Amino acid sequence: MEFLRLKNGGSAALKDIPQLNFDHFREVLKELVLEKNHRVSAFFVEENILYAVLIDSRERCFEVCSTVVGSSYPALTPHIAALHWFEREIYEQSGIEPVGHPWLKPIRFEKSALPGVTDYFTMQGGAAHEVAVGPVHAGVIEPGHFRFQCMGEDVYFLEIELGYQHRGVEKMLVNSPDTLRTHLVETAAGDSSTAYAWAYDLTMNALSSAPRAELTERAQILRSLALELERIANHVGDIGALAGDVAFLTSSAYCGRIRGDFLNMTALLCGNRFGRNYITADGVAYDLPNNKLPFLRDWFERSVADFKNAWQLMADDPGVLDRLENTGVVPRELAQVIGAVGVAGRASNLDMDVRRDLGNFGVYDRLVWHVPVKKSCDALARAKVRRGELRESIRMVRALFTLLESCGVNSVKSTEWNGRLKPETLAVSAIEGWRGEVVCAGISRKDGTLQRMKLIDPSFHNWFALALALRGEQISNFPICNKSFNLSYCGHDL
Repeated sequence: MEFLRLKNGGSAALKDIPQLNFDHFREVLKELVLEKNHRVSAFFVEENILYAVLIDSRERCFEVCSTVVGSSYPALTPHIAALHWFEREIYEQSGIEPVGHPWLKPIRFEKSALPGVTDYFTMQGGAAHEVAVGPVHAGVIEPGHFRFQCMGEDVYFLEIELGYQHRGVEKMLVNSPDTLRTHLVETAAGDSSTAYAWAYDLTMNALSSAPRAELTERAQILRSLALELERIANHVGDIGALAGDVAFLTSSAYCGRIRGDFLNMTALLCGNRFGRNYITADGVAYDLPNNKLPFLRDWFERSVADFKNAWQLMADDPGVLDRLENTGVVPRELAQVIGAVGVAGRASNLDMDVRRDLGNFGVYDRLVWHVPVKKSCDALARAKVRRGELRESIRMVRALFTLLESCGVNSVKSTEWNGRLKPETLAVSAIEGWRGEVVCAGISRKDGTLQRMKLIDPSFHNWFALALALRGEQISNFPICNKSFNLSYCGHDL
C-alpha cells in the first residue's frame, strides 16, 4: 500500500500509515501531484519522519504517506514546486536539510545558526534598483518585508520576508492545557476564528480515545451559519478595501459599514463579532432562538441589498475595471504548480473547495451551491471570485435560516470528546475558510498526550503567488495586487 486514505476529520494509528523508502516516496508524490492533480495539504516532519498529506477531491479524502529521513534528504522541490515553502519551513524548524533546494532561505524572520541562503535576490546593471517596503507599515498592518528588483517602474522580482512576530502557536498548543488550546487556535488568524476552531475540533475529536456522539443537526446548522457569516463579512471588507486601493471611495466606505453589519450579525449568533468561543467540543456555546430568526433574516436581507448596490457602483465604473483588469496575472499552470488554494487558486481557474471536495462537516452536503472559478487569473478575477462566493454564501445563509426553522426544538449539545487521546495516532481535518482551506493535523504520543499540532493557513500556500503576480507589473500596482490576495501575516507565522 502506497498511501492511506482518511476521511475529513479521520484518524489512523501511526503504524498503519505507509512508510516508504525515500525514492518510492518521491515517485508516489510526483505521480499523485503532477499526474493525478492531487494537491498538497500538509507536509511536515516529526521525529525524523516526513509526513505528506494530500487531498484527492475525486475520492473526497486525504491521502497520507511517510518516509524516514536523517539529517538531510534530497530536496523534493525540484520535482514538486508546491513543496518549496514547506521544505524551507522544515529546514528552519528542524535543521533537516533538503539538499538541492533551489532557494533554501528561512521563510520567517527567526534567529537561526543554520547554514543556508540568507542574502536577497539581486539584479545587476546600472538601470537596476531595489525598492524596499516594510517591515514597518503605516496603520495597524502586521510587519512584512517586500523587496522589489526593478528596472524603472517594472518589477522583475519580488521577494517576501515574513515572520517578524512569529508567535510559536503550534508549540504553545502542545504545551498548553486543553482549556487554552481553543483560544490559541481561534487567534491563529483572528479573521478566520470559526474555520480554525472547527478544524481543530474535528482533529481533536478524531484523536480522542472517547470521541463524542454525532453533533446534533441544529449544532451543525449553526456552525455552518457562523462559517458563512465569517466568509461574507471578510469578502465584503476585502472588496471595499480593493475599491479603496483604486481610489473608488464610495464603495470603499459603503463596504466598510456593511462589513460591520455582518460582524454584528455574527455577534448576535455567537456572542462575539469574530465568532470566538462559539464552537465547543460538544457543539456550539449558544442556541439561536427561532423567535430571533425574523429579526436576523430581515437585517441580513437589508445588508445584502446594500452590498449589491455598493458592488454595482464599483463594477460599473470604467476606471475601476481598468485598474483591475490584466493586473497581477498568475496563469493557471503556474498557480497549479506552486499549489495555490482558495480565492487565489479559484481566480486562476483552479476548481477547488473542501466543502465539496472533502465534506464531512456542517450541512454542506445538503446545500446546493456553485464554486465560482474565473479564467482571467488577474486582480479583477480575484474580486469576481469574492463576489461569486458572496452570492453563493448568501444563498446558503438563506437555506440555513430555513433549516433552522424546520428542525424545530433540537439541542445544540452533544457529548464532549475527552482530553485523553488515542496513543500514537495521526488525525487531519480541513475547513474551507474565507481565504481557502484551513488544515489541522495532530499527532499523539504513546501516553495519550498531544505531541504535535500542525496548522496550515491558506496564506502559507499563496504568498509566493503574490510574488509571482508582481513579475512584469508596474510597482505602483503592488497595493492592488496585495489587496486582491489579502493574505494573512499571522496565519503564516504559526
